[in-house]
Amino acid sequence: MAQNLLESSALSAFCGSIATMLQAGIQTEEAVLMLSENREESRFQEVCNSVYRSLVEGGSLAEGMDGSGGFPRYAIDMVATGEKSGHLEEVLRNLEMYYDEEDRMFTKLKSSVGYPAALLCIMAVILAFTVLVILPVFANVYENMAGSLASASFGSVGASTVIGWVALAITVVFAVAAVWLVSRTRTETGRAGVMRLFERIPLTAGAMYQLALSRFTAALATFVSSGITHEEAMSQAIQTVDHEKLKARLVAARDSMVDLDNPRSLAQAISEHGVFEPLYARMLNVGMRSGSSDETLAQLSSTFFDDAVVQIEHALDYVEPLLAAFLTVAVGATLIAVMLPLVGIMGSIG
Repeated sequence: MAQNLLESSALSAFCGSIATMLQAGIQTEEAVLMLSENREESRFQEVCNSVYRSLVEGGSLAEGMDGSGGFPRYAIDMVATGEKSGHLEEVLRNLEMYYDEEDRMFTKLKSSVGYPAALLCIMAVILAFTVLVILPVFANVYENMAGSLASASFGSVGASTVIGWVALAITVVFAVAAVWLVSRTRTETGRAGVMRLFERIPLTAGAMYQLALSRFTAALATFVSSGITHEEAMSQAIQTVDHEKLKARLVAARDSMVDLDNPRSLAQAISEHGVFEPLYARMLNVGMRSGSSDETLAQLSSTFFDDAVVQIEHALDYVEPLLAAFLTVAVGATLIAVMLPLVGIMGSIG
């Protein structure tokens, strides 16, 4: 089922369209039906029809989304919370923005990696031809001229062979990695895997933390607005977090909120355990004192999300130049591998 999740663009379109029709006063089941009409047969239409059948049978929108197998767990949980709290339209708008930005981010990733990936594949073929075909020809020439060549000339052949094989191995590894990365961005499940990979890369780890923090804060804002206690809202929101580092901090913060000896408020717990930066923790504290904690959390979620997008785009800007630099080095290695034997021959003849 997880293999058939809708892509980010489709998720954004679904959430945004339903929110617009709900704002216009259209019932949820009718909105879903209208969304699936006049469309060619596709996975999107199949998912909409499944959600519609569930709604007609008396299920909620979240239950229909869950049963269709086309939506990520985060989207389902957020819609369920929105329905319980009476903020469904607002939740759907937030999900529309989130998945639209995610789709834009992965589109940029494909454009940054796709073209260099094609060049890497071509370079791998050229290097393979050089190592497997051209260099053996030089080796045969040396063997036929063995009587008149110095030992240093044989060293040039060996050096060119080593350079060629090393360049080929590295190029193949980079080409396979680039092609794998591009292919993984074509499905929602693959994109989730890429996001987990980004969490482990120093260049993007900070952005992934901010992105996870944005999702948590949006969930927390929705739970708080539903009227439940902050402790319960914290426990529910933690369940939407997959980021290990953030989840550990949140669990520690939640435990301090329910500590019988010295219970902390939501703002205090978040501040003391480093979940938010000090400035944002103070903003939350002010929001709680003014009675607008849910609005403050929603604003902070948007801030964290924008910061994550900026960091990710900044990191992606480095991808294409780095791959281009590697291609330049690979071309140079190829030329050296071909020219060294010629230098050796010319030196021996001279």
